[in-house]
Amino acid sequence: MIMLLPRVIPVLLVQNGGLVKTVKFSDPKYVGDPLNAVKIFNEKEADELVVLDIDASAQGREPDYKLIENLAVECRMPLCYGGGIKSVEQAQKILSLGVEKVALSSGAIKTPFMVEELSQKVGAQSVVVVLDVKKRRFSRNYDNYIINGKTNTKTCPIEMAQKFEKLGAGEVVVNSIEYDGMMQGYDLEFVSRLKKNISLPVTALGGAGSYQDVKTLIDREGIIGAAAGSLFVFKGKYRAVLINYPKPQEKRELLGLV
Repeated sequence: MIMLLPRVIPVLLVQNGGLVKTVKFSDPKYVGDPLNAVKIFNEKEADELVVLDIDASAQGREPDYKLIENLAVECRMPLCYGGGIKSVEQAQKILSLGVEKVALSSGAIKTPFMVEELSQKVGAQSVVVVLDVKKRRFSRNYDNYIINGKTNTKTCPIEMAQKFEKLGAGEVVVNSIEYDGMMQGYDLEFVSRLKKNISLPVTALGGAGSYQDVKTLIDREGIIGAAAGSLFVFKGKYRAVLINYPKPQEKRELLGLV
């Protein structure tokens, strides 16, 4: 029997071919070259890597297949790519370039049955749905947003996650807009609510500012993907750009293996 462990996952945001980092989905700051970052994460033996093109859907353009191919050739860990995927054919082309998973966001919300068709053709393990969520003011309820957090779809993230599970998605990434880049910890309340309502693997993104934040998430939620952007590209209170990842012993401590 295979023992499942939490995954610690760097997330790279790409804009105009460069690596950027945002705060609450705004003010992207250039932090380097994505291929160089991939090389460093290879050396540090990251569990998995997620690359998201944050402008493709907003600009209505296709994914940058050449960049994706270059990333896939360089990457020695499982690679998940998202951004601009509007059809099953585009997703299949990306997978054919050596990418293990495709992440659907706007495309899944607008055309949910694309998830079902893609899952039937390539297998659920390759289909990830990303839900960009934001809490309503003066409410415990959340809404799904698309197009870099600019468009409120007025849909419930938990209900949509349940729908995508039935349609054959293999994983849900929940990205908390208000926590993005803040480096003050994950939205544990919503992650816990989501996990209680679906049986799919869940990856949490948005808010991690320290390895302790990652440990708190894992200790509380068990087998989960702990994803982060700022944590793995910045260092120190002045946010100096430095690609980093837990050392083997640090990671064992995060996972509760010591």
